[in-house]
Amino acid sequence: MNEETTAAWVEEIISDFGEYLKANRGFSPHSLRAYLGDLRELLDFLDPQSLESPQTVSESLSDPRTIRSWLGQLSRHGASRATLARRIASFRTFSAWAQKHGVLTRDSGAKLRSPKPDNALPTVLSEADAAKLLDAARKQAHGESTADDAENPAGKAGTPSKSRAVALRDWALLEMLYATGVRVSELTGLKLGDVNRSEATIRVLGKGNKERIAPYGIPAGLALEKYLEQGRPELISAEKPQPDWVFLGVKGGRLDSRLVRGMLHRMTAIAGVPDLGPHGLRHTAATHLLNGGADLRSVQEILGHASLATTQRYTHLSVDRLRQVYLQAHPRA
Repeated sequence: MNEETTAAWVEEIISDFGEYLKANRGFSPHSLRAYLGDLRELLDFLDPQSLESPQTVSESLSDPRTIRSWLGQLSRHGASRATLARRIASFRTFSAWAQKHGVLTRDSGAKLRSPKPDNALPTVLSEADAAKLLDAARKQAHGESTADDAENPAGKAGTPSKSRAVALRDWALLEMLYATGVRVSELTGLKLGDVNRSEATIRVLGKGNKERIAPYGIPAGLALEKYLEQGRPELISAEKPQPDWVFLGVKGGRLDSRLVRGMLHRMTAIAGVPDLGPHGLRHTAATHLLNGGADLRSVQEILGHASLATTQRYTHLSVDRLRQVYLQAHPRA
């Protein structure tokens, strides 16, 4: 069997595995790209002899020594524990599926164990810095500073009204990210029917297609109302069907999560606070909830964590605050 035939077989296996992840595991596009990317990375690691035929590919991937060798190379090249854990999770899922479907002769990922996480968290803003960030976004939305047109940095949005619409949208985005602690993909995937303005809640579709309700507060509500009433209508394109997404791009379609990341990086610079991405703002929201007295289970529910252990990663930050309070208040501290 020639290389082209083997390559076609490999692509078919990857495609079938991807369909399984979408249909049976409810993977988001982001998770799907990551898992399939990990599989392709492993296939690129195989030596030429292992790629001669479907049989040699199967034999190589069925051998745990091949997988351990791949992980060892990643480790030597500086991969973090989190990266290795994700690669292991990807391969374990693939090997279980592949063995069941006759692609592999054995489930070579079954006995792989993930390294213990280092529990390193991204940058978390203080409450004062979070307030500065949101105030900077509010000022831009109200024209108190030059609007940061993330999608059209050269001012090509077309009209001042559209530039202001982008500023109103970005203000609402940051307020909602901080208020709800949702993932950026969950927020950009929000539809009009998912917003309950009377109860100040949103319904989001999280990992594994699990729905949850996330509440938001008065400041986020004000920013959202302003955007929906004054900003969003300016972003709707007359050339496209009426969109159902809450947050729109300048061309009237669903807003790309990558634009939100870029906007947030620029806004932190404008506000003069530590740089962070949307996931850092999610961590910030979780930390501030715990600092404010929220119990761990409630924070787990708000964030949509499947495991309480994931939420517990934030507690060390809150413990630092408790220690400060203790040292200040206890007579025998």
